[in-house]
Amino acid sequence: MVDSLKKPGFEEMRPGVKVPAKETILTPRFYTTDFDEMAKMDISVNEDELRAILEEFRTDYNRHHFVRSEEFNQSWDHIDGESRQLFIEFLERSCTAEFSGFLLYKELGRRLKDKNPVLAECFTLMSRDEARHAGFLNKALSDFNMSLDLGFLTKSRSYTFFKPKFIFYATYLSEKIGYWRYIKIFRHLQAHPENRIYPIFSFFENWCQDENRHGDFFDAIMKAQPSILNDWKARLWCRFFLLSVFATMYLNDLQRSDFYKALGINARDYDIDVIRETNATAGRVFPLVLNVDHPDFFRLMDEAAASYLKIVNAPASNEPKPLKTLKRLPHILSIGVKMLQLYLMKPIDTAHLEGTVR
Repeated sequence: MVDSLKKPGFEEMRPGVKVPAKETILTPRFYTTDFDEMAKMDISVNEDELRAILEEFRTDYNRHHFVRSEEFNQSWDHIDGESRQLFIEFLERSCTAEFSGFLLYKELGRRLKDKNPVLAECFTLMSRDEARHAGFLNKALSDFNMSLDLGFLTKSRSYTFFKPKFIFYATYLSEKIGYWRYIKIFRHLQAHPENRIYPIFSFFENWCQDENRHGDFFDAIMKAQPSILNDWKARLWCRFFLLSVFATMYLNDLQRSDFYKALGINARDYDIDVIRETNATAGRVFPLVLNVDHPDFFRLMDEAAASYLKIVNAPASNEPKPLKTLKRLPHILSIGVKMLQLYLMKPIDTAHLEGTVR
């Protein structure tokens, strides 16, 4: 544990510029896709809804929102030790995730401009929102004498290729879970202002509406492409992406529970609440959702999280890498078994509820 009386050190590329966190299976991903397939999509089935969402993007409700207040203009050295380290990690992960969205949406807007102008403009305007978010978070890092070199991130990170339908599943869930994460933190700190340790949290109410609108856009795209929701393969993939997004958040947050504790939040209770809300939201478009109220669901998640904590908290050693991997193998296998059990748990069918008020 970091000495609470000392400020933690981070490896720097150059003074004040943090070396990006090491890529792992749980870190924010950078994506690319089949741009030609995306450009050829026929959106006529749901074009009216997509054009209505485009008008909302054009209105740009948050164009004046991301302006730093006088409250930022102070020293933040009182956030020190492990709390400082966890807070910097939170800002970095959030900034990286937002920047990843910016890069993907910007490239989609550029590639689709002459072939599918409605989608192209939607993606371009979403990239505007994500750029604001990433810039605001990176500026927050500078309050802690740190920043990210986003240009370096663009060139150095590996990119995961997903076919368009997988991009839709993943980004829809990412935006919607982002909404619930932000709004839950905002409402908690609104009720307990004594725990608002930094002013960025005051921006979360309007901020999360960007996430919500982006999620609605991907909802509308999927409804314009019924084939990616209505066959047996879609049902399997929806289960996979729901579980992947939920497990990634759960394992990450329980590892960083002290960060949430500093805000007066129990990380486990918070994640359970966010998962339940996101799962219910996904039921408006996905043909099924996970049975998160099954008595074994969070028991298995807890067991997977416990195994993951044993991996990340393993004492540092100079042992050869193969030996380290061998020692971690039982925990890795345990996580894999728990994820398989969760995946095979009978889901809740929601297709019959389409078009109803939920």
